Amino acid sequence: MEKDIVIQGDCVSALKTLPTASVDLVFADPPYNLQLGGMLARPDHSTVDAVDDAWDKFDSFAAYDAFSQAWLTEARRVLKPDGAIWVIGSYHNIFRLGRILQDLDFWLLNDVIWRKTNPMPNFRGRRFTNAHETLIWAARSKEARYSFNYEAMKALNDDVQMRSDWELPICTGHERLKQEGRKAHPTQKPESLLARVLLSSTNRGDIVLDPFFGTGTTGAVARRLNRHFIGIEQDEGYVALARDRVAAVAPIQSADLLATPPKRAKAKVPFGSLIERGMIQPGDVLFDAKRRFTAQVRADGSLVTTAKESGSIHSLGAKLQSQPSCNGWTFWHVSRNGQDVPIDQFRDEIRAADAAGGDGCPSSAAASRNSRQP
Repeated sequence: MEKDIVIQGDCVSALKTLPTASVDLVFADPPYNLQLGGMLARPDHSTVDAVDDAWDKFDSFAAYDAFSQAWLTEARRVLKPDGAIWVIGSYHNIFRLGRILQDLDFWLLNDVIWRKTNPMPNFRGRRFTNAHETLIWAARSKEARYSFNYEAMKALNDDVQMRSDWELPICTGHERLKQEGRKAHPTQKPESLLARVLLSSTNRGDIVLDPFFGTGTTGAVARRLNRHFIGIEQDEGYVALARDRVAAVAPIQSADLLATPPKRAKAKVPFGSLIERGMIQPGDVLFDAKRRFTAQVRADGSLVTTAKESGSIHSLGAKLQSQPSCNGWTFWHVSRNGQDVPIDQFRDEIRAADAAGGDGCPSSAAASRNSRQP
């Protein structure tokens, strides 16, 4: 199957040409079916450049539902068994799309609120300003082992778990494509939104399908993040803009610069390795961050308290806290040169040294011979 292409044509017909189980993720920004009744005008009587294109008009809700059922059915067919889909919409269509997703046996994972920092004001009707859009993230099935890059999202959010409400600006300024001084596309999405979607739920080399490609935001971000893309777009003008836009994007060259790798993908380092490499010595005293608990290190890598309770760094930490489990790497600390150091720091140093082809005995090994008092 050809990748990194833009297919011009009707989305349902084009989807039917793609092989079954061939893509890792679908990102879809389908027509909103806004039901606008005529032209929108600002208070100064200037015209609002709103969505009034033919592709956003449907004769009835039934017609829109039939269209949505058709493309979502094909989207599910082309997804790999562990694939997932993101669908974005407004209050006009997102609830109808959510129902159809569930009817087709997609497994809903999150609804994400994109809160716009700079929303357009209302120009018609007495109601709240429409300041957000909703994204539905769903796995192909309940059994799918979908991708979620938890560590990357946490790093993006200053080491705090990423929430399901995202505050991002709409597409403006140099990022907004224009033709003859006007917006080239009325609903161009910001690259920051697509970057968060792709970083969270795809991996390097994955294939991302966008059946409503527009001016190519999905393709541009996918190319920059070293993902492959397939775009489908029926408008000839949008296709030309998208192809030029994507071709101008330079991919990030180093895999190390793409995102924080998941912890389970990192090399496994047993606690005993810290002892073998001299970073931790038998007899060293470990303690938690609040210094409520202490334990000494045995030569075999187990810990023992003054009350003769013993176990691994994980099991003893859990026992002392009366908890079912404990991440001993982040729970236990050791004193080095008057500083409290989490033992996880030594594990990271071993991984870095091994990756660089070193002996895995950086400065921490020498430091371990200094003060070991809790």
